[in-house]
Amino acid sequence: MIAFVDAHKDRHGVEPICGVLPIAPSTYYEHKVRQREPQRRSARALRDETLKPEIERVWRENFKVYGARKVWLQLNREGCSVARCTVARLMKTMGIAGGRRGQRTVTTRPDEAVARPPDVIHRNFKVARPNALWVADLTYVAT
Repeated sequence: MIAFVDAHKDRHGVEPICGVLPIAPSTYYEHKVRQREPQRRSARALRDETLKPEIERVWRENFKVYGARKVWLQLNREGCSVARCTVARLMKTMGIAGGRRGQRTVTTRPDEAVARPPDVIHRNFKVARPNALWVADLTYVAT
């Protein structure tokens, strides 16, 4: 929403746009001040910015296979006191995750030589009454 207000404030003004959007003008202005002056951000945001490089460092040093739990344990061993849920939250926002063991389960392997059943409803899923049309993978749905 901030980007939208920035894009249109020259033509309409901040207050009229904020009157239509679910955002107070004071919230918009506070956000802009925090962009210019990072030290005015919350303590949590400031700590997150210092933790993100540490989390990524531990994750990279361990071949990108450590998940939140192991990264958290390693950070605490190094003397960086941080909560496990904080590490998990930051890893999620950073788009990093630990490696997963095992192989992905493949439930269906279609035979390319066999013809597929025809589409008898022609992708029209609207019906006039209940139980007039059932669409399901019958290998998974008990009927």
